[in-house]
Amino acid sequence: MRSPKDFFRPLAVGAPAPVREVPFLPSRMIHFFDPGNAKMAAKVPSIAPTVDVLLGNLEDAVAADRKEAARTGLVEIARATDFGGTQLWTRINSLDSPWALDDLLTLVTEIGDKLDVIMVPKVEGAQDIHYVDRLLAQLEAKAQVRRPILVHAILETPTGVANVEEIAGASPRMQGISLGPADLAASRRMKTTRVGGGHPGYLVREDPHGPDGEAPRATYQQDLWHYTIARMVDACAAHGILPYYGPFGDIKDTVACEDQFRNAFLLGCVGAWSLHPVQIGIAKKVFSPEPADVAWARKVIAAMGDGTGAVMIDGKMQDDATYKQCQVVVGLADALAARDPELRDAYAAAEKE
Repeated sequence: MRSPKDFFRPLAVGAPAPVREVPFLPSRMIHFFDPGNAKMAAKVPSIAPTVDVLLGNLEDAVAADRKEAARTGLVEIARATDFGGTQLWTRINSLDSPWALDDLLTLVTEIGDKLDVIMVPKVEGAQDIHYVDRLLAQLEAKAQVRRPILVHAILETPTGVANVEEIAGASPRMQGISLGPADLAASRRMKTTRVGGGHPGYLVREDPHGPDGEAPRATYQQDLWHYTIARMVDACAAHGILPYYGPFGDIKDTVACEDQFRNAFLLGCVGAWSLHPVQIGIAKKVFSPEPADVAWARKVIAAMGDGTGAVMIDGKMQDDATYKQCQVVVGLADALAARDPELRDAYAAAEKE
């Protein structure tokens, strides 16, 4: 067993010191692109300023015979692009694949100083994070990377969900965790072929009523992912890292996409994946607090003073618990406003009303 006092020691001589607190940078949308696709690569400079996170995908959706081209393309794009305040992430291939090791060897040594986060698919336990953690430290030392590259895990198997707490606390590198609904559904033998979102067959039905119980009975669709998202959020919160909803596969159904993203936001997720430009605006809208909510939160904080006791504001009791809730909203709003001038102006206008 590793001693707690050694947790924040570098795992290789010459590697950068691990972070002691995950930086809370705006990451409302993690926008995926295929770096081996020339059309997508050409759009990177114009898309980068519009998103919080740009992720070069090397895993799913990249055919086996294009893996090396995608990896090489990401190196070229990273070297040629000034990302400004946008984070650059990558999703490597799964650790049981023949490509994962070369992904890490190439990316860390070639563009390690530009990579903020490495997303690891199908993480099943702390052992997967420990392997990546040690290897990253060795490669950072070899390439003289100045700051540690963080790690993001995807929950895509029942074993990963069962071990989500130990995954969240496996390393100081842990930045966050995303739900991977498609692979998780398959590995659970769930009877859905959708990528995220709900299912019309997963419902509750109103009790019988009317004469002889024959009146039409209303039905209400339920959320297939509520339990898993809530458990993931708790694990992340307990270990000071960030939870994310993953992909929503029906690009045309923007209404359902917004609903699913909002459910995740209300449960505590800080962002979601965007697979198409149309989803960028949805994530930006959903994962940014409403101006009216931010103005109200500031009003409560101002009235509460040191945050103790209780006050009545507009007929509603506010105490230390609501004070803390308001601090969460305002903290997120301030972080987003620093990056998004349009949002900053909207928040300022709401406070004046």
